[in-house]
Amino acid sequence: MSEFRIDQIKSQDASRGPDIAGITTFTGTSGIVMPSGDTAYRGGRGRGIWAGGSPAGSYLKDIQYVTISTTGNAIDFGDMSEGSSAAASSSSTRAVIFQGLTPTLVNTIEYFTISSTGNSFDFGDTTVKVHETASASDNIRGLNAGGYSSGSGVPANTETIDYVTIAALGNAINFGNLTVGRRAPGAFSSSTRACFASGYQQPSTATQFNTIDYVTIATTGDAKDFGDLTESGWGPASMSSSTRGVFAGRLQPGMITTIDYITIASLGDAIDFGDTSAECGRSSGSSNKVRGVYCLGNFPTSPNVSNTIDYITIASTGNASDFGDLFQETHQAGATSDSHGGLG
Repeated sequence: MSEFRIDQIKSQDASRGPDIAGITTFTGTSGIVMPSGDTAYRGGRGRGIWAGGSPAGSYLKDIQYVTISTTGNAIDFGDMSEGSSAAASSSSTRAVIFQGLTPTLVNTIEYFTISSTGNSFDFGDTTVKVHETASASDNIRGLNAGGYSSGSGVPANTETIDYVTIAALGNAINFGNLTVGRRAPGAFSSSTRACFASGYQQPSTATQFNTIDYVTIATTGDAKDFGDLTESGWGPASMSSSTRGVFAGRLQPGMITTIDYITIASLGDAIDFGDTSAECGRSSGSSNKVRGVYCLGNFPTSPNVSNTIDYITIASTGNASDFGDLFQETHQAGATSDSHGGLG
């Protein structure tokens, strides 16, 4: 019988199959069937999550999910402890949800395991009560930044950046400050940098920003200027590969279809990517590094909140395509995944 071995075979795409690392020796080929598909790959990573948010005049407990590499409608995951607007980030296994308006302002953080289904659990508290924040992460730390405090003892247009260690439980710690306090920015990350962009200052929607800030996730300190978006506004959907970040849609206060992108490791102004399928804002999204998915959020026509999900291929440019629908329309939802660009 002949002898052969497998030496350091490793899939390069989380949607295509398993990692097989190390050396395995066989003395024959009879009956050997190599694994295929994505079910063996790190638990089958590739879920996109939306948690909470607000349809017209109420706040959702619902957590919804999709498989990013496919298309189709969202599926019920479970519930948060109470209905809330939210921001979200994650490691490859755990999502953390930074809650905001319930409609009472709260500083609650909750978590759940992305590969399962079920309700979220208490994680700890943020340093300030604030809503319409933006969150990004690497595989260790989750950051939550900006927002509006509604007079809770901190500047109304908050510049605070908090962080948590995702694998632990406990209260958030101050990381530093954004370059300017603002509500409804968007955020994404590579494995080293988090970027925060757009937003506006209450009480005037005329004070809107095209500013892009960045921080190094593993450190602490104030954000630095990265460059500018092609258009100002607030509430973009944000998603990334490990190298490129994308901001989609915006309010100005009217809604626009603009999609911008940046190269996260560099500095400079954003470049036009294409357009969303419809005008939208207060949107939220994530990715599996290859494909970005986002819900449209606010929508021009009644009831002014959409359940539409779009998708893009992050490495290319062009207009978004239809992915499917959320089972509950929402805006200001917390969105994340187990395979986004911050996870390497």
